[in-house]
Amino acid sequence: MVSPHSQLMKVTKRVIERSKPTRDAYLSRIDKAQGKFPARGALSCANLAHGFAGLEGNDKLVIKQIRQPNIGIVSSYNEMLSAHAPYKDFPDIIKAAARESGGVAQFAGGVPAMCDGITQGNAGMELSLFSREVIAMSTAVALTHNMFDAALCLGVCDKIVPGLLIGALQFGHLPTIFVPAGPMTSGLSNDDKAKVRQQFATGQCGRDALLESEAAAYHGHGTCTFYGTANSNQMLMEIMGLHLPGSAFVHPHTPLRDALTAQAARRVLELTVERGQYMPIGHVIDEKAIVNGIVGLLATGGSTNHTLHLVAIARAAGIIIDWDDFDTLSASVPLLAKVYPNGKADVNHFHAAGGMAFLIRNLLEGGLLHDDVNTVVGKGLARYTEEPKLLDGKLTWVPGVTESQDTAVLRAINEPFQPDGGLRLMQGKLGRGVIKISAVAKQHRTVKAPAIVFDSQEAVQEAFDNGELKRDFVAVVRFQGARANGMPELHRLTPLLGVLQDQGFHVALVTDGRMSGASGKVPAVIHVSPEALLQGPLGKVRTGDTIVIDAEAGVLDVEIEDAEWAARPIAVSQHQAENEVGFGRELFGVFRSAAAPAELGASVFGPLVGEAPHATRHEGQAASAVSSEASHAMQK
Repeated sequence: MVSPHSQLMKVTKRVIERSKPTRDAYLSRIDKAQGKFPARGALSCANLAHGFAGLEGNDKLVIKQIRQPNIGIVSSYNEMLSAHAPYKDFPDIIKAAARESGGVAQFAGGVPAMCDGITQGNAGMELSLFSREVIAMSTAVALTHNMFDAALCLGVCDKIVPGLLIGALQFGHLPTIFVPAGPMTSGLSNDDKAKVRQQFATGQCGRDALLESEAAAYHGHGTCTFYGTANSNQMLMEIMGLHLPGSAFVHPHTPLRDALTAQAARRVLELTVERGQYMPIGHVIDEKAIVNGIVGLLATGGSTNHTLHLVAIARAAGIIIDWDDFDTLSASVPLLAKVYPNGKADVNHFHAAGGMAFLIRNLLEGGLLHDDVNTVVGKGLARYTEEPKLLDGKLTWVPGVTESQDTAVLRAINEPFQPDGGLRLMQGKLGRGVIKISAVAKQHRTVKAPAIVFDSQEAVQEAFDNGELKRDFVAVVRFQGARANGMPELHRLTPLLGVLQDQGFHVALVTDGRMSGASGKVPAVIHVSPEALLQGPLGKVRTGDTIVIDAEAGVLDVEIEDAEWAARPIAVSQHQAENEVGFGRELFGVFRSAAAPAELGASVFGPLVGEAPHATRHEGQAASAVSSEASHAMQK
């Protein structure tokens, strides 16, 4: 038995201690919620009759008899997302498997699922982050009928999985398994796609060529194959024990995928109170599972979005984590995977090289994961070093490979790509933010250059088109936080800044907005908190100020005398009125006004039971308080 790494234990201990009042309150609440079995037995006859009126045949009779467990299916199926289109057929597979196993399943409800790949650079992107909250609430609406003894959550992409999980954790007494749909098969390589994007940005090719390139990359059902937020979600669900082992990256519309979907239904029935292996989701997602999730994110160079989402997920289970926890672990967790944008391979290549089973085996052998955790397949994470196979038509788990099948993509713990993780905490006079450095070459991790201040990504595009950016500079793009405009992803900037970096200029981005799992080769300090609209120090920066970014040392600073900095007024957004109307923005005004700072997950949900109100936690981060807090943090 490998002893846990000292830093793993250090972070876990402080998370447990920090979270004790809120976690105890959460556990007490969900333990009280587990009442009569089956759950629908607590309903009146009129309530129950409404609950099965829409069913037909034997399923209706089983529900009516109030004897067998009932699975609630919550799905994000739609035809807009390639990753979610395969879910169309999953309910029928689940219902059949449930019947065969002496239970029943009902489609409890659908949740919205928007695609950042469609909305990025457009007004709809300003609703994207808050769609997570809508999905969480929609999940709660689906499960609140109290008809269910277990749940299956069907979701893959960016805000969908975090939203489903936040919602499911409010019904933490229910056994719950997450059911993935898998990645699309490999098309045009991500590297080639990125080249065409840059060519289009510089006028070397037209829109027809760009569209053909994009269509060749995104060509069928399944998740996009780069390692962005969608595939980081799948890694997290597996390493935190909510998937069946090895199910994250199996292609849709294959016999193995269908067998895993059916097995999820059979397994979740075994986890109900009646079947004797009761394991609710609120006891699977605990402090150790959350820390395991952080480790997985760091070891794979996963999406920066999870410095928001994982914080919000943890809080939904009464667990409080912050960016210091990510940073402490990052110093000790080696980078074991290189998947685009961190490398040339896609997620299918990662899976073929050994995938999650190999990754988890090596992290366990390095003492960097907690093995003694609850999972949907029992106690211990060691089961997740196995991978599923169909042998003679029967679903079976076999040991995963013990050696990487491609060391350019996936490596063992004793030969990592780099000795530390793919994310860094950045802090200084400009506040606190994060940077994904796993895709940034070492020579680009330090930038000292004059600021050019922008209040929108459209303004950056205009300056680029006008030839004004052919120089060393740091683009400071502010008023992009959750309170200002919903914290959109600023993907329009990636090819522009990439072109300038390739031309030999030293460039970087600093923003209170997001870049997500697509953060690439240009250093980008994102999620800077507090955001400019909350009187954050980005509002003090002026064009020409010298910005210092040192990703290795975690420094985000501006070279200016303290007295002058303290005296500077904070800018006011000139576009705030535009950010509040059109394309549904009006409906999300309450979300913008309630959003917590990025380090609290940018969530609109209130403080936890036993926790001080959000206001007292983030109001003090504004204006002059930021400078002293950042200075203190750097001295630590």
